[in-house]
Amino acid sequence: MAIRTEWHETVQTLELPPLDESLKWGEPAWRPRKGGTTLRMSWKGDVEGLGIYMDCKTDLCARMQSDFPTAFRYVAPRALFLHPDTALPKEALRHLAKMAFRYKRVLPTS
Repeated sequence: MAIRTEWHETVQTLELPPLDESLKWGEPAWRPRKGGTTLRMSWKGDVEGLGIYMDCKTDLCARMQSDFPTAFRYVAPRALFLHPDTALPKEALRHLAKMAFRYKRVLPTS
């Protein structure tokens, strides 16, 4: 729920359309109503932790690993994992939301 809240708040600060929430393969997923790409979460047990998945055709996983190399365990090209004993990397989660929910979106230059 904390990650969901971070993503919804990030979308509001970016003045993007609200997020649509759905289930993809039985797992919670979020995507803005116009543009952007989907982020999906899945619990993979105590060993893997919480997985956050993105479209493997994007460069989001590589960009996150470059920007936040120690925030997650990365499985390129589509997943990052947060171990259950780790504090939420809120800055990294907001950064991911900004990139994903504006992916391939044309933004004003000013």
